[in-house]
Amino acid sequence: MIGEWIRFGAAAALIAGGVLTAAAAVFGVFRFDRALNRMHASAMNDTLGISLILLGLIVVSGFTATSLKLLAVLGLMWLTGPVSSHLIARLEAAVGKREEGYTRRRED
Repeated sequence: MIGEWIRFGAAAALIAGGVLTAAAAVFGVFRFDRALNRMHASAMNDTLGISLILLGLIVVSGFTATSLKLLAVLGLMWLTGPVSSHLIARLEAAVGKREEGYTRRRED
């Protein structure tokens, strides 16, 4: 009985932390001006927010086949999320237009 409440509390804390992180990331995507800053906010949601939510769901489900599947999804997200956001950042830095904050003016 007590163990179920502890497990419920841990899962609720993990899921609430993931939801708050996702809310902060959504705010950052709409608030920031530059594309690289927006992408950083969305990558934060991918790695931390969704990871906390999935960990909370793993705690809720216990040790079952469902938790193993959620763990596999979590591992794939940890591998692919940062790599894809890094590639998009490199593309933006190479192709994107120059803004005042990105370039240094030479004084002759």
